[in-house]
Order: sequence, then C-alpha cells, then structure tokens
Amino acid sequence: MTETAEQTAAPRVPDRIAVVGGGAWGTALAITAVRAGRRVTLWAREPEVVEAIRGERQNPIFLPGYDIPDTVRAEADLAAAVIGMDAVILAVPSQFLRSMGAALRGLLAPGTPIVICAKGIERGSGLLLAAVVAEALPGHPLAVLSGPTFAAEVAAGMPTAITVASQDVAEDPEASLAAAVAVALGTPTFRPYVTDDVVGVEVGGAVKNVIAIASGIATGLGFGANTRAALITRGLAEIKRLSEALGGRSETVTGLSGMGDLTLTCSSEQSRNMRYGIGLAQGRSPAEIFDGRPVVVEGVENAQSVTDLARSLGLDMPICEAVRAVIEGKPVAEAMADLLARPFRAEPSHIALRMPQQP
Repeated sequence: MTETAEQTAAPRVPDRIAVVGGGAWGTALAITAVRAGRRVTLWAREPEVVEAIRGERQNPIFLPGYDIPDTVRAEADLAAAVIGMDAVILAVPSQFLRSMGAALRGLLAPGTPIVICAKGIERGSGLLLAAVVAEALPGHPLAVLSGPTFAAEVAAGMPTAITVASQDVAEDPEASLAAAVAVALGTPTFRPYVTDDVVGVEVGGAVKNVIAIASGIATGLGFGANTRAALITRGLAEIKRLSEALGGRSETVTGLSGMGDLTLTCSSEQSRNMRYGIGLAQGRSPAEIFDGRPVVVEGVENAQSVTDLARSLGLDMPICEAVRAVIEGKPVAEAMADLLARPFRAEPSHIALRMPQQP
C-alpha cells in the first residue's frame, strides 16, 4: 500500500472498548457500546460497584434500576480493564482526568484512541480537557464526546443525539477518529454527529454546567419560565464569547454540544448541576440535596475554572461570575440582585450601547 493510500484509509472502527469510570455516565456508555455490538470492559474505582455489576448486573450506587448486559466485563484493576483494548473512553470527573491519564500511561498500546467524555476546564492551568489528556497521555489520538444526555435516558434506550469531535475531521471526515467513534457507538437511538470543532464542543460542555447551577438557583428562588429562558439565552452568549475567544465556531455553540446541552441541563432536575443550584437557593447542604449519595457536581469546580479563564482573557461572563460568588459564600439574594442591576445593553454585541437602570 502506498503512503498516500495509508494516509487516506479509514481508521479501523474500535471493537474492544474500555470505559474508564463506573459512574452513571460511564455505565450508560458501556450499555450503549454493547447495544452497538462492541465488546466492553468497565472499570470502576469503587469495589462495591464492580461487585454489584458482576453479581447483580446493576450499578445500584450510580445508576440504579438499569440492567447491565452480561457481556460488560466489570474490573476494579485498571490494567485488566484497558490492556489490549482498541479504544478507551474516559468517563471520570474532569478534576481526575490528568491523574487518570498518568495512570493509563504505559498500559495502552501506542496510538490507542482516547475518547474524552468529561466536561470542564482544568483548574489552575485553564486548559481544556483534550489539552490536559494530551499532556498526561501523549501520543494518543483524541476525540471528545459531548451533547445533551442524561445517563438514565441513554441507559433506557431513549432516542438521544450527541456530538463527537476530533481535529482530523477537517482533513478527512470519513477517515477521522470522530467518525470511527460515531460508528462504534451509534445505534438507531444513540445518534452521533461529527465535527472538527473540539474547542467549541469542550467550551459548551464546561460552561453549561455553571449556567445550569444558575438556572437551579432561579428555580429554587421561585422564579419561572421567563427567568429560565433569559438565563439559557444569555448563558449561551457567555458560551459563545469564550468559545470564539479560544478559536471555536459559532455554529457549534448553537448545536447539540452548545444549545442542546445547555437547554437540557437548565430545564430538568435530572441535572445534578440544576439540583445543586435549587438546593443552594433553599439553603440546603450538598448531602441534603443528594440524599447523602456520592455525587460530583461538575459546575462547582467549573465555576472557578471558567471564570478564571474568562478573566485572563478579559471576557465578561456575569452569570458564571454570579454562580462563583454564591459558591464562595455570597448570599444568593445579593448575587441575584447584583446580576439584575447590571446596565441595560444591546443584544448584538457589535452595538456599543450601555444604559444605566433607573433606581
């Protein structure tokens, strides 16, 4: 085969897939991959999760009530889960992504593709998660999977559309890693769409978590649909602002991983971020909000990392800033009052109009 033919040949669709992360989303993805005809291992940090999957074919801690196919092999040992696999799906919380990448180093064959399913921006470095994994686990092709998904609905087989992004889509869409991942996971009810805008997809996933907390706070304060619609729309403007500053495209912001994911997480208490915001407004602790269950609320971490990055770029993201202030202890009513007291302005950003509110 000539060098040109090798470069244009479609990559092999991964058959053996390791899902790293036994939470709700990782479990739902393992179920989905089996439905798509793949051979799947699922690694979980918690031994009790592994034992429950092996014995009961359930994940009662993170995704209760959904049967896990017998063909999903649950592992507590990371090496046993990933060695020899064709691709690895990282479904761990964003703050653990760098350490997980380091743990995987040396276990994977060279060139094994990595699919990132976490959503966030690394605190401290301000890096998007693909850049984090590229540093922690160099030499592996990367794709990002994101979009409007609740794990329980995916596990139940309800129709769902998601986005898979990889940079090589721009060079050859059909031969891209994103296309290979889409084919590997796609079913009639789990429909992947492919893009090369990795930045836009990642920014949408990170910022929507913070806006969802704001939506929850508004709901907890007793506000209605008008307020939620305003938060979603102006939150989308904040996503667009940050995405474009980092090189993302506006059409991604209005797609599944932007508008789609934002609308989902701001409109249902299935969203952990929205539930957390409701609880904040009602003065409840995280333990009370989630009935003592171990739950990671990505928007709490992202509220700082997103606003840190926005500040470094000189961007105005008032909703995200208000959420951060509440998380850091500012009274909810005061944060809401400050947000509502901002000067009136034009919606098209090119119109430089600011009008102070009347007292």
